[in-house]
Amino acid sequence: MDDVIRAEGLRKQFGDTKALDGVDISARRGTVLGVLGPNGAGKTTAVRVLATLLKPDAGRAEVCGYDVVKDAVQVRAMIGLTGQYASVDEELTGVENLVMIARLLDFDRREAKARARQLLDRFRLTEAGSRAVKTYSGGMRRRLDLAASLINRPEVIYLDEPTTGLDPRARNEVWDTVRGVVAEGATVLLTTQYLEEADALADRIAVFDHGRVIAEGTSDGLKGQIGRQTLVVRAAEPYRTAQLTAIVAELTGERPEVREPAGLVTAPVHDPRLLSALVRRLDEASITAAELALRMPSLDEVFLTLTGHLAEEDGAETELVPEGSVA
Repeated sequence: MDDVIRAEGLRKQFGDTKALDGVDISARRGTVLGVLGPNGAGKTTAVRVLATLLKPDAGRAEVCGYDVVKDAVQVRAMIGLTGQYASVDEELTGVENLVMIARLLDFDRREAKARARQLLDRFRLTEAGSRAVKTYSGGMRRRLDLAASLINRPEVIYLDEPTTGLDPRARNEVWDTVRGVVAEGATVLLTTQYLEEADALADRIAVFDHGRVIAEGTSDGLKGQIGRQTLVVRAAEPYRTAQLTAIVAELTGERPEVREPAGLVTAPVHDPRLLSALVRRLDEASITAAELALRMPSLDEVFLTLTGHLAEEDGAETELVPEGSVA
């Protein structure tokens, strides 16, 4: 598979703020690249550069083989973009919104109406298509916005925090939509503050912090970077919890956490071979384990370890674009 998105050494500064500080990222055809980071990490700035909406101060980027600065017109023909908030016209109906955008993309009237009907059906909005968008739920508006970004059948789709402000049900609907477009061959760059979202959707994840990519890899690969797992064990007989905790402390050299009232004992483990040693000690002490497992770290733990702070901070990222910066 070839890279359809490639950026090398991207830099962008707003006043004293380095929004991008030497960013290298790439995405292969038919995959999801998750760009993960907190508010102000540089995610939206990176999307704007890759979408030809913002010129980098340094570095270069290509989309489908076209340079985002020199070949901006060609790049725009290859991409679809959905921002942090639905950009549809609330006074128009769903059909009217899609037809309007299709006409702006040089579809003739018949083609525009046909494409609108096709997308409304695909996004389960056919019945709502004749209603004003102001009557739509948040999830419906987001689905319509996604539909609008697909009108010209783009090879690359940028989704900039597409589930910000959505409830869990609406978020899952967006996730299903993303999986669908990728299954059809599109490449998706998804920015998010939600660790669960990156874990669920992304083939590879680039972790942004203060304008830099501080880690990149698969979800499992990133989890493996912090070099530890978590032991989870619970005694079948609750009165043995204290004895179990002492054994775990001795074997791990750590102070275990005990979650009451279930009596679940957890501790970080750096060597998975410790599990067999624990089984032997429990057998010697005649302690029956009702639950015993090694758990991989979560992406939340990975991000906290890499950056020293949480990914989900301060809501959606908003970065000002100076006048005259559009490509």
